[in-house]
Amino acid sequence: MHLAYPAVLSALLFCTGLYGVLARRNAILVLMSVELMLNAVNLNLVAFDVWLSKAAEETLHSGQALTLFTIAIAAAEIGIGLAIVLAVHRNRGTADIDKLRDTAEGHGTEDTDRDALTAAEAEKAEATA
Repeated sequence: MHLAYPAVLSALLFCTGLYGVLARRNAILVLMSVELMLNAVNLNLVAFDVWLSKAAEETLHSGQALTLFTIAIAAAEIGIGLAIVLAVHRNRGTADIDKLRDTAEGHGTEDTDRDALTAAEAEKAEATA
C-alpha cells in the first residue's frame, strides 16, 4: 500500500477532530474530537513506521511503540476528562463549555464581593460609632 492513502485518511481524521474541538459546545463531544485527533496521529505513526522500515535495514518499530504510549496517554486523558465532566455536570447541571467559561471568568461575582465589602465597612463604622 502506498503511503499517501493512510496520510490522507489521517489528515481527514485530524481535520474532523479539529473541527469538533473548535465548533462543539458539549464537553463530551470535545473529548471525542480530541480522541479522533490522537487516532489520526497514531495512524500516521504506524504508517510512517511501516514505510521507513521498508527502507531501513534494521526495523526498530519505534512508530508502533510511540503509538502504544499515545494510546495509554489517551486512555488516561479520557478517564480524567470524563471524571471532570461528570463532576462539573453534577455541580452545575450542564456540560456546555460556554456556560462553564462564563462561571470560570467570574462574571457576576464582582458585584457580590463589593456588596459584602460595603456591608462589612458599614458594620465596622457602626461598631466604632
